[in-house]
Amino acid sequence: MSQVRVLVGTRKGAFILGSDGTRKQWNVSGPHFAGWEIYHLKGSRADPDRLYASQTSGWFGQVIQRSDDAGKTWHQPGTPPGEATKTPDGMPKGESNKFVYDTSPQTGKPLTTHQWYDGSQRPWEFKRVWHLEPSSTDPDTVYAGVEDAALFRSTDGGQSWTELAGLRGHGTGPLWQPGAGGMCLHTIIADPTHPDRMFVAISSAGAFRTDDGGRTWKPINRGLTSQYIPDPNAEVGHCVHRIAMHPSRPNVLFMQKHWDVLRSDDAGDSWREVSGDLPSDFGFVIDVHAHEPETIYVVPIKSDSEHFPPEGKLRVYRSRTGGGEWQALTTGLPQSDCYVNVLRDAMAVDSLDKCGVYFGTTGGQVYASADAGDTWAPIVRDLPPVLSVEVQTLS
Repeated sequence: MSQVRVLVGTRKGAFILGSDGTRKQWNVSGPHFAGWEIYHLKGSRADPDRLYASQTSGWFGQVIQRSDDAGKTWHQPGTPPGEATKTPDGMPKGESNKFVYDTSPQTGKPLTTHQWYDGSQRPWEFKRVWHLEPSSTDPDTVYAGVEDAALFRSTDGGQSWTELAGLRGHGTGPLWQPGAGGMCLHTIIADPTHPDRMFVAISSAGAFRTDDGGRTWKPINRGLTSQYIPDPNAEVGHCVHRIAMHPSRPNVLFMQKHWDVLRSDDAGDSWREVSGDLPSDFGFVIDVHAHEPETIYVVPIKSDSEHFPPEGKLRVYRSRTGGGEWQALTTGLPQSDCYVNVLRDAMAVDSLDKCGVYFGTTGGQVYASADAGDTWAPIVRDLPPVLSVEVQTLS
């Protein structure tokens, strides 16, 4: 029988939730890395037992953790499994937190500054890894999106990291500015039919695409309008919250933006709004049904200043038409006095015959639906605030 593994990153550790194909009973493993922020936890499609975790602390900085046994044990790449991962004074040990910035492919010079809101320059800082995206074919290859926004790749299982400098080297790079959550590269999507194509999204710069393996990048923000920037239709400067794609249709992308839900049918070259009859078009997450490429999910939030569901009702909205027409999914979700948020990396789907949908909240609940969103139930409560949710479907 198939099994499902839900990987949950929180403000105070990581949790792994497991169930069989019925998805009725769940066991909970964790907290792993108790007390640490786990911004993202994701498994490799090439090796289901290979997991990567982004572990962050205000004291010790950024560390990548790796498991080769589905989360039973962890180690920092560069430190052999079983060896102590901290020095006697408590500092992280190993090579996994060494991210090497590159020089601009265009100028050959270091990329060291970017423009602040007032037009002044400030140093480019390395703060944390927001998103880890393992390769679908090689468990030792994994990409990392970081803050301040940059894209890195490791080909040795997370031991060493090298920047794909063409992204920051794009001519618009010095103009990127942070959103309320920082200037983070939070979305990485590989095109399964085009090995050199990849999409990324940055808050608050916008979406970008490479067609040559990361050497050069193109802003893909035509059709995005943002009223809070000097030029609402600018090439960059848009606060994209999340992008989703169904692997069977890599030219069709869905976006949840800082206001607006949008769709592209040409690999991001142009976008059109599909917010339709949503109660609010502000939100953070967006995802696509595993078997129905036109079925998408969002969780509306009241506004950019009030990060909770409209009317205090936690509702997932589903469109079966690729946007425009939306259905509120409420069965099993709190419909009064609910003031949680669902962050950008906190929704995922499984690939069982009846697609399961999962999301986590800042209130520490992880909700699951085993019937594509028709009904919901919490599979765990009272965790620390949930930062990310990923799912592995295991045969």
